[in-house]
Amino acid sequence: MRTLDFSPLYRSAIGFDRMANLLDAMLTSEQKQPTYPPYDIELTGEDSYRITMAVAGFEQSELDIQVEQNRLTVSGKKAEEKQQRNYLHRGIAARNFERRFQLADHVKVTDAKLANGLLHIELVREIPEAMKPRKIEITVGNLLQHNDQDRKAEAAA
Repeated sequence: MRTLDFSPLYRSAIGFDRMANLLDAMLTSEQKQPTYPPYDIELTGEDSYRITMAVAGFEQSELDIQVEQNRLTVSGKKAEEKQQRNYLHRGIAARNFERRFQLADHVKVTDAKLANGLLHIELVREIPEAMKPRKIEITVGNLLQHNDQDRKAEAAA
C-alpha cells in the first residue's frame, strides 16, 4: 500500500487544496475502483477526448450518463430477464455497474453514442475567453513623459 503526504503542499501553496484533495481521493479510490466494464480514454484532438466503454449486452435504455459538479457518472442497470435460461457457461458479464470519472474544469460532455456494444462519450475542454492568454502590446515611449501626462491629468481633475 502506498500513501502520500500532501501536508507540505498545504503549507506552501494557497488555493491548491482542491487539487490535493482530488489526488488523495484518486489514490484511495484506485484500489476500490471495479474493473468492469473495461474502458479506454483517448485524446482525439488538442482539447477533445473520448471515453469508450465496452457495454456488450446493454441496451440504450439500460444505460445512464450524468454530469454533476465535474463528475461524470456512467451506470448500467440490466432489466430482469423474462425467461429463465440454463447456462452451461456464462462468460459475458451482464451485471449492473457504475463508473465515475473526475472531469477537469471546463471539460464538457458533448455527445454519447452506442454502437456495436461500445459506448462512446465525447468530451471537449472549452476554456472561457477571460481565462485564455492574451497578448499585451508593448509601446515605445519615454516613461518620464507618461508620468508628466498622468500628473497633469490628475491636477486637472
